[in-house]
Amino acid sequence: MSSQVPIAARNLLGKSGKELREFLQTLGEPAYRGAQIYHALYAERRFDFQAMTNLPAALRERLSHEGTIALPQIVRRHVSSDSTVRYVLSISEAKPASIETVFMPEESRQTICVSTQAGCAVDCRFCLTATLGLVRNLTAGEIVGQVLVALEDNRAALRPQTNIVLMGQGEPLLNFEPVMAALRILLDPNAIAISPKHATLSTSGIVPGIERLAGEKLRPKLAISLNASSDEQRDEIMPINRKYPLAQLLEACRKYPLRPWEHLTFEYVLLGGFNDSPEDARRVVRLLANLRAKVNLIPWNPGDLPYQKPDERRVAEFKAVLTDRNVPAFVRDSRGQDVMAACGQLALAEAALRGPAQVSGVL
Repeated sequence: MSSQVPIAARNLLGKSGKELREFLQTLGEPAYRGAQIYHALYAERRFDFQAMTNLPAALRERLSHEGTIALPQIVRRHVSSDSTVRYVLSISEAKPASIETVFMPEESRQTICVSTQAGCAVDCRFCLTATLGLVRNLTAGEIVGQVLVALEDNRAALRPQTNIVLMGQGEPLLNFEPVMAALRILLDPNAIAISPKHATLSTSGIVPGIERLAGEKLRPKLAISLNASSDEQRDEIMPINRKYPLAQLLEACRKYPLRPWEHLTFEYVLLGGFNDSPEDARRVVRLLANLRAKVNLIPWNPGDLPYQKPDERRVAEFKAVLTDRNVPAFVRDSRGQDVMAACGQLALAEAALRGPAQVSGVL
């Protein structure tokens, strides 16, 4: 971490190469010093100016007074029996708030689930994050910082491949500019170097945001939270559908410019007795006709909400209807349920966690 600096010092975390070059020029330094900081910060993960030995000692000392690298701070780690880690992080770049980030290790890769807002305003009725409401948007630095903190905290055991999913707290397309600024750093081969094939942005269906994302030169894969087979059903559990109903949403999906290797992903949370019937599955097939798409089926993860997990037999039947009609479908393994780290469970539920979770104190 960087040394203590005045509050007015500029936070360099989340700044692009161009912004860092311009900042160094304001200090009377050559612009290329900004490129050196960019590489040291993101590619080498050096978070203390004194550790940036590619910079002259005098500049490192000056930066320690005029700049800072304000990473999110780990408040607690909740470690699941399946090795998933749910981080509760403190952020304060704009104003103090708490967010959650999830680190999921696997045999040959790790996946980091990143928040883009503190809380969420979309109010999906089956998602615990919705109970928080929207606290505020995150900055680019706070988004990038979650990835850096998770990678650094697990540095000794990292696998060759890192996946990033913008599926934590918040609706990414309602915080468009900071999210894209963060993604440009995350996906830059000269920075954090995540492949676009290994980065996914999930949206509840913000149509103008989908249209804007389509025009971005550098972008992640797109996932749509569908979760219903009709407007009537979706209105009940996803109020955003009243603003962007299925016909409008799916038209935007049909116009979305997919790369040769790419499919649209549709996420479908199965709520027992509500949207998990074979007829629901048949309607989903009709909705996704003429789309290059796959469906991730997510059995609802338990929480203090009036829904229930679907029966395993119903999940299998639902999947069979899709695959029999040539719609690729996969049942997504929900990691970290015992520490409230699974999809739809991120609601800062500290008091609810007892037993198998390993909780560390403030760093």
